[in-house]
Amino acid sequence: MCEANAYILNGDQEELFFEKVDRVIPEDGQLILENIFGHKKMIKAEIKELALVDHKIILKRS
Repeated sequence: MCEANAYILNGDQEELFFEKVDRVIPEDGQLILENIFGHKKMIKAEIKELALVDHKIILKRS
């Protein structure tokens, strides 16, 4: 599987935001995340890091 989990940085801690993310779409200063089940979440954040081997998307609120 190629999906990743999205985490939000809270200080130096990573908090799980959304599981099994398949798509990340930037739109109007926000990110739309869609998982393999077709569910979507929007967040006003920027991508801090993509750790693809670890299947992690690290986000920082903007």
